[in-house]
Amino acid sequence: MPGPQRFEGPSDLHLHSAHSDGTQPPAEVMAAAHRHGIRTAALTDHDTTSGWAEAAEAASSLGMTFVPGMELSARHEWRSVHVLAYLPDPDEPALRAETTRIRASRLDRARLIADRIARDYDLVWDDILAQTTDGATVGRPHIADALVARGFVRDRAEAFSGILSPRGDYYVALYAPDPVTAVGLVSGAGGVPIIAHPAGRAGLLPMRLIERMLDAGLAGFELGHRENREPALGTLRALCRERDLIVTGSSDYHGLGKPNTPGENTTTDDMVARVVARATGSAPVHP
Repeated sequence: MPGPQRFEGPSDLHLHSAHSDGTQPPAEVMAAAHRHGIRTAALTDHDTTSGWAEAAEAASSLGMTFVPGMELSARHEWRSVHVLAYLPDPDEPALRAETTRIRASRLDRARLIADRIARDYDLVWDDILAQTTDGATVGRPHIADALVARGFVRDRAEAFSGILSPRGDYYVALYAPDPVTAVGLVSGAGGVPIIAHPAGRAGLLPMRLIERMLDAGLAGFELGHRENREPALGTLRALCRERDLIVTGSSDYHGLGKPNTPGENTTTDDMVARVVARATGSAPVHP
């Protein structure tokens, strides 16, 4: 297993491409990360690994190390929980079956939302498909982009706070496993599960649930993220120190889909090395 010296330089372990809800192909995501000084990068598209090959090739050509990843959808009661999965085996049957189910649900959900919106707005399915790329699963961000293109809202932020709000008439819930199951699936595929932006506006998950996730193989938390807030962040810092958990920092870059910039938060070399040392499902791609 390569040592920490193989990961010298800024590392951003949470980047999205057009294979999920980012706006750029994987190669352009790696190029954007490189322009911002990143030297180790992970592609973590939602519920898919389809961008890995393109991202790995692009990262290698730029002299960067590529860490294969994914952001697995989960749900606790009303709340979405995002499990970053680093270096899993993409062909492990249980994980593959679950991501296939989630992507199918995402497509069904998008159609239902689009049908509801079409009752009040001049929006058709082809408008939404025009905002996607080959291989991408249609989701709410693509509906938001279609609403922008048709002039109904100014940007994604306005779409999500209004027409696509969970509190609105057009909302449809997405199927997702519970967080303990999601963590177990990632661990079972030899991956390293990290909870993304765990101290956002919704606050901290119940501690009893966090304990169950840790028992299922949870490795740590993404504490460096623009959405995290105190006091939940302080609670998680203390927990990470007490349990010697992995702590990451990342941008959650989405291209033009969010204002986030590659490298605005980064992960230390020793934490990247710990992620890689723990993984058994796949390996980083070095230049």
